[in-house]
Amino acid sequence: MSTATPLIDRVNSTKPWYAHRWPWLLMLGPFLVVIAASYTGWIAFTRQDALVVDDYYKQGNAINQDLHRDAVATKLGLSLNARYDVANGKLSGKLLSSSQPVAGKIAIHLAHATQPEKDIELQAQLDGQGNFEAALPALDMGRWGVTVENEQREWRLMGAWLWPQQRTIELKADLPPAD
Repeated sequence: MSTATPLIDRVNSTKPWYAHRWPWLLMLGPFLVVIAASYTGWIAFTRQDALVVDDYYKQGNAINQDLHRDAVATKLGLSLNARYDVANGKLSGKLLSSSQPVAGKIAIHLAHATQPEKDIELQAQLDGQGNFEAALPALDMGRWGVTVENEQREWRLMGAWLWPQQRTIELKADLPPAD
């Protein structure tokens, strides 16, 4: 009879299961999944979905009116070039027209790509040459939708601006291609 005991018997007889690292390592995967699922559930229940609007039918009917405003901007040959001065908190630029001088007030709408609560509305007065300046608070990094229109909402310019990769906003009136 042999006095040496097998290695497995010696390990099992000296330590309880929770003293070994292998059970804990095997339980780590499911535990991390539970934590990740809880965090995902918390995000889903605490954040409002901003991608779907309630009045999508009304917005769909308004598309034809908006296309008319784009056509007016194209007919006028409108273009906008603006620069954001972060240090002074100002957006300044020039609105040009090929057929007639642009005067009056303009509205500049900066729409955050995913968080509508961060959208910004600016009002600016154009001088005789089409120059304007408006106070603009600090912006978050990301993609911003830019819409510029006159006070009477007769025309509009639209485009996208990637801040801070693009230091300037350049918009030119173009009709979308017909399908």
